Amino acid sequence: MDFKLALVVIPVSDVDKVKAFYADNAGFRLDVDHRAGEDFRVVQLTPPGSACSISLMRNTDAAGSIQGLHLMVSDIEAARADLASRGTEVSEVFHFENGVQTPGPDPQRASYNSFLSFSDPEGNGWMVQEVTQPTPRA
Repeated sequence: MDFKLALVVIPVSDVDKVKAFYADNAGFRLDVDHRAGEDFRVVQLTPPGSACSISLMRNTDAAGSIQGLHLMVSDIEAARADLASRGTEVSEVFHFENGVQTPGPDPQRASYNSFLSFSDPEGNGWMVQEVTQPTPRA
């Protein structure tokens, strides 16, 4: 039996502003923007190449509370260049050596050891992680 993560809910206070960020700055595909009355709206977006989508939910009390979502890419420097070219404020690429965050990509370009980060306009935080050779799954 497979259990596949398909959707992550992101709490936001301004759905339109955050929707524009993900569609324009982060390059996510807009899948759904549906309203059913004044208080109900479904906005679903999907990162390029991902099987998992995000849904923006208006929740002013929890806006910006999601941290550490990971996107996997095969080339961290190309991912950074793409995000930056879209106007996303993105960190420099970094890796870890002996448990210490160090500037630049992993010198060996080992999978799971080069990162960058960015946040949406409300502070929900993302990590982008380079995976050149995924770990086989059982």
